Amino acid sequence: MDLLEYQAKQLFHEMGIPILPSQQINHPKDLKGLKIPYPVVLKSQVYTGGRGKAGGIRFVENTIDAVAAAQTIFNLPITGMYPAVLLAEAKYDADRELYLAVILDWSARRPLLLGSQQGGLDVEATIGAMQQVTVDQEFSPFYARRLALKMGLQGELIQSVSDILEKMYQLFLQKDLDLVEINPLAVSPAGELMALDGKITANDDALGRHPDLAALQAKIPNQIKTRILPRDSSETTLVELEGNIGILCNGAGLTMSTVDLVHQAGGRLASFLNLGSEYRHNDSPAVLRDRIQQGLELMMQSKNLKVVLVNILGNVMLCKQTAEAIATHLQRQLDSCTTPFVVRLVGDQFDESRQMLQALNLPLFDDLDEAIAEAISLSNSVLRAK
Repeated sequence: MDLLEYQAKQLFHEMGIPILPSQQINHPKDLKGLKIPYPVVLKSQVYTGGRGKAGGIRFVENTIDAVAAAQTIFNLPITGMYPAVLLAEAKYDADRELYLAVILDWSARRPLLLGSQQGGLDVEATIGAMQQVTVDQEFSPFYARRLALKMGLQGELIQSVSDILEKMYQLFLQKDLDLVEINPLAVSPAGELMALDGKITANDDALGRHPDLAALQAKIPNQIKTRILPRDSSETTLVELEGNIGILCNGAGLTMSTVDLVHQAGGRLASFLNLGSEYRHNDSPAVLRDRIQQGLELMMQSKNLKVVLVNILGNVMLCKQTAEAIATHLQRQLDSCTTPFVVRLVGDQFDESRQMLQALNLPLFDDLDEAIAEAISLSNSVLRAK
């Protein structure tokens, strides 16, 4: 479960991580009672990145401009999502911007500290500058200081950045999180640090131990329409949008990357569903097959759905087993399912999967861009046929 920026910053504040004065904005008229002095920045609160490039972050100098900007942002979709709330925050003059994160490395099953002197909007383009430290024993300040040194920090910044990393790690540990990210962590000309943006991903399987985190999602009315696929003590959510392409993936990172790529290629999403990664659930292939079939059944309930794009990266589960799950779903539907499927698989037994799906006239790809292009082409063909 992802938190919105303002919710993440509430947790930052509780841990003593410095944040700017801010105010939640539920309607443009709320800005008439703004308690933060101008200039301020207005930020769209949606569960996705790229807000700045999409126009969801705007600086304003007065109330008139703020109300106009808020009306625009409330009506601005970012990867198909409209904000139900904005964050008004004091403007901060940064001398430089850093990147910090604590994540769970699922392959190593250990926490990982990440840091770079090149934070901000284009941090993805500077991934080569990212430094990392694996926490392979009980955590101590040594790990945070080691990362600060690997980042090339000097002087008092070594200690101040290390202090924030320690607080991020404690938050990560106390709340059973999968990700705590600050991007950017701003450094003022005087050397003071400020978390200008924050992202937190909670572990779905641990929400039972943290009802305070689960309650945060319920505080956002009309953020997105969702339906839930039950799985023992956790949940997988189908997010419904206004387009015509449905996406089914395994893993949060893969799901959001696929959503972004479809959007960038000009596709419009009807829905997307994350089945969860194999490492997270530690399931057998049989259970994973059942979840794929359940996910497809839930996906078919999406409004305006015209094409389904399945993008599965296999490790525990072979490509052939994924193909079998898809074939079983279609055979259960018999003639009632006329929605075309596009499948992209990565893993062992790919050739066997291709043969199986070809018998059902389903295109199978190992290249994601090609699969997305095919899904968009099919969705456009359906529209033209109307």
